[in-house]
Amino acid sequence: MKNQNLIIVFTRNPELGKVKTRLAKTIGDASALKIYTFLLEHTEKTIKNIASDKAVYYSVKVRNHDIWDNSIYQKHLQEGDDLGYRMLHAFQDAFLNKYQKVVIVGSDLFDLKENHIQEAFKELENHDVVIGPAKDGGYYLLGMKTLHTNVFKNKAWGTSSVFKDTMKDLQKFKIHHLEKLNDIDTFEDMEHNSELKKLIIQND
Repeated sequence: MKNQNLIIVFTRNPELGKVKTRLAKTIGDASALKIYTFLLEHTEKTIKNIASDKAVYYSVKVRNHDIWDNSIYQKHLQEGDDLGYRMLHAFQDAFLNKYQKVVIVGSDLFDLKENHIQEAFKELENHDVVIGPAKDGGYYLLGMKTLHTNVFKNKAWGTSSVFKDTMKDLQKFKIHHLEKLNDIDTFEDMEHNSELKKLIIQND
């Protein structure tokens, strides 16, 4: 029998010139791809052993032979015109499949730990929504036990207003905030991270 909890991960297919484009402007496409691949592997290791079902949503094409083991991860293609509608579609699918608690998490967080996701599921017992704010004004995790459609609509995705605008949509509900984390989108996000800086290819 399937678990009642579901973790959703959104991932871009790791292709040269297609990932971490803002970061690539500073360190080059090859280094940006190397860092994104590292962050994907970190995300997979972080969620792999959590007691829940798991689903990966690919940006371009579903891959069967990659770091996401087919025996552990359900695999889907993202559907929708922008990030909000793609997330909405994934949450709708999850609730149609009778999951009780659904958490979506980003795939570019060096600081993401298993306990962040465990806390999200635990706090959904007594809260309507769990959210993990990101330092850039977005969020890295969103958890629900019923679908709140508004949070996925009318947002300037990728900007510093996303978290604030999402909270306006949820002001009538009981919210739990996880600790604020830093997602890696620009060189400034990683300039003090020696482990990631080691991955930069010189003369890229």
